[in-house]
Amino acid sequence: MTVPAPKSARAVALARQLRDSALDAATADRHPVAIRQMRRGLELLETPGIDPQERHEVRIRLLSLLAFCLGETGNVEDGLLQFAAVDRELGELRDDGLRTRLATTANLNRSALLCRVGRIDEGIASLDVVVDLLDAVIQRATSPDLDAVNLLALALSNRGNAHGEVHRHDKAVRDLDRVVALAEAHDLPLRAAIAKHALGNAVQRAGDIPVALRHYHEANRAFQELEPGLLLRLRIDQAEAMISVGLADEAGRLLDEVLPDLRRQRIGQDVAEAELLRAAAALQDGDAALAKRTAGAAQRKLARRGSPAWAAVAGLIALRVDAARALAGRPSATVVARAEALSAELARLKLGDQAAFALVLAARLEIRRGDPDRADALLRSVPKSRRIAPIDHRMLLRLARAELALARGNQRVALAQAKAGLAELGRMRDGLGGLELVSGTAVHGRELGELAVRLVLRGRDSAANAKRLFTWLERTRAQLYRYDPAESTVDSELGERITEVRRLSRVLLRARLDGLPTAELESRLKASQRAASRLGWSAASPWGTPRPVGTPDEVLARLDGRALVSFAVVDDDLIAVVLADDRVRMVHLGSATAATEGARRLHADLNALAPDHLAPPLVDVIAASARREADKLDRLLLRPLAPMIGDRELVVVPTGALYVVPWGVLPTCANRPTTAVPSATAWLSATRAEREPAGGVLLVRGPGLEAAEGEIDRLAGYHRDATCLGVPEARVAAVLDALDGVELAHIAAHGEHEPENALFSRLELVDGAVFAHEVGRLRRPPHRVVLAACELALNRVRPGDEPLGFAGALLAGGARTVIAASSRVGDEPSAAAMADFHRHLAGGARPAVALADAVAADPLRRPFVCLGSG
Repeated sequence: MTVPAPKSARAVALARQLRDSALDAATADRHPVAIRQMRRGLELLETPGIDPQERHEVRIRLLSLLAFCLGETGNVEDGLLQFAAVDRELGELRDDGLRTRLATTANLNRSALLCRVGRIDEGIASLDVVVDLLDAVIQRATSPDLDAVNLLALALSNRGNAHGEVHRHDKAVRDLDRVVALAEAHDLPLRAAIAKHALGNAVQRAGDIPVALRHYHEANRAFQELEPGLLLRLRIDQAEAMISVGLADEAGRLLDEVLPDLRRQRIGQDVAEAELLRAAAALQDGDAALAKRTAGAAQRKLARRGSPAWAAVAGLIALRVDAARALAGRPSATVVARAEALSAELARLKLGDQAAFALVLAARLEIRRGDPDRADALLRSVPKSRRIAPIDHRMLLRLARAELALARGNQRVALAQAKAGLAELGRMRDGLGGLELVSGTAVHGRELGELAVRLVLRGRDSAANAKRLFTWLERTRAQLYRYDPAESTVDSELGERITEVRRLSRVLLRARLDGLPTAELESRLKASQRAASRLGWSAASPWGTPRPVGTPDEVLARLDGRALVSFAVVDDDLIAVVLADDRVRMVHLGSATAATEGARRLHADLNALAPDHLAPPLVDVIAASARREADKLDRLLLRPLAPMIGDRELVVVPTGALYVVPWGVLPTCANRPTTAVPSATAWLSATRAEREPAGGVLLVRGPGLEAAEGEIDRLAGYHRDATCLGVPEARVAAVLDALDGVELAHIAAHGEHEPENALFSRLELVDGAVFAHEVGRLRRPPHRVVLAACELALNRVRPGDEPLGFAGALLAGGARTVIAASSRVGDEPSAAAMADFHRHLAGGARPAVALADAVAADPLRRPFVCLGSG
């Protein structure tokens, strides 16, 4: 007969189990669960009959972890008070070895808490003692001491994180690399993943965003398998990396996803940090109200927690909002004093980068107040920028120096600061991988570029000034398209994600056709798209090899009888720079707001006119409206340029909303070959002769195009070497494979522009969608691509006129020319337009010429645009 264990023994055993379970919960950031389990364990230890030494041991284990969790979910002082209780309990232990081991665990938790709230040096000093002690324990052991190894890995991870926080990059990497080596040697995969996450943080602070994203990706994969609870903290750090490269909208969406879960788990520090970053994303995205509100919420939480350093950083976000508003008028002395006081506080807290940022803000405010001498004194007191200082900090310092030079009447120095700042931003961009990362960085140089353009426009309308304006526009816009793309492949995990997006897209389409609810499917699809995009950012290699910005003389030499018109907006002034006849001229056209509204109204009319079987009276009304809008837009954009452009072929560099204009619809462009390009530099690249050889013609027809029956066969008649993929053969893998290395590709399929996630704009094939994400990664993109589908000339236009979409991905990936529609188009007019286009093309016409003739037959129903080289 088995004798039951005494009640006291059962209580101790259960308390130990609760402590182990609480440790698992705390490791996964489920602190409220851990707190409940530890308090239950402490209650069990009040059971009579427990050996006093065993009670002390288990209480210390519980109290040490409880102290950390209380500090995480409440005020840090609550946690530190609990650690004082742990110290008293440690004094009651007689076993020296056990006391040392438990003291080590307690000090680990205490130092982690100190580092979390910004008391970094205190935390590192405590960790130094722990690491030395554990190293000695491991060296004395005659056999592997896995407990000591695990604790050492934790201590090194925490110390590496702490060194990274205060920009001691080499020390951070040394500690974290050692953790990875220890974890791999002793089969501790979760410890290795946590170290990878910390390595991502360290290299992010050193400015190497692609490598940081790669580490985050590796940690993400491991956390999903080993401990999903750690994904929330990882998402916060990923969002910080996104903000640093200008992807504020994506960072905001990511933080909006994780904040509800963080609040449910009551992880006070993580909630506050996520709110702080949400404020930073909103500020970068131009939502001052959200930025101020969220920064205030974060600051209050951090102050309550006893986290003064983080609270001061939140205060800096709020100050930036107020400073931006003040700079729009005449700032008060109060906001200047606030900036200086905050700078002093941040310096006292050893936050040097943030202190310098606040000081530069104060200097900008003084310049606007009309006191350049005071501003100069402030700027001279700003410490020299570290090589790895955040890019937005460096750009702000350049901007302040440029504004100071202007206040003193020195335009040359101001322009030199702008040029140097944009060059610095370019060097950062050159190391990034992925279309969206490269395009997003433009936001950091926006104010510098605008300042330079305004300065040039102050001068008289001379040829020399027109050339200067052209050069500055090329420095600031569409930098993504000045790269020779590196070879890129879709790895297996990214491929799986894209396949999942494709599957969900088809399920959603079926649900819509069947009239079923779609809200949940739409949410899942967007989440899957975002996950795939983030994986695509993890490539450590740069997007491509940068080319120099094109000069006016280079463009003039290549025009060969054409005219190039580059549009720009400064405040509400719409300007055109015209290059033709070996001359560069500048024309002020009028209101940019009027042009934007006109472009949008014309786009709406053309969309309304697209369906194949509209009633004739309705067609007449919509067509009349579209012609009126086209004529008004033409009078604003092109007719003032008539003396300069004559009847020449046009190359147009749009800006903002002008990217939606189908140029062939405007009267000035009727029957006139017109090519739209993201920048003159991109056009120079697309027209250069040195290209990898390509051959053959690919003709693809997707499903659901009833009016296009037989279209592919008709088009094949114009090309002797055509490969045809009809509906059954037009599968994603087959089409992508056939596109690689072909001279001319024509795809007739339903298409859709995805405004929120432009690289998931798509063409529908028989087994699902093919995405811009995939075509932009072809090893040898087609030289010429015709997209006989709706809206695939559309782009999401980021700051710096960085257009992203299906056609944009092809051009950025190396395609020379893309023919696509900038609005919806009916099946019948699309098929007719393409038949005319291919007939002219087969007759020897260049794409821009062939398209001009094809569009002229029915411009309102054939809103196709030639993009790239023409």
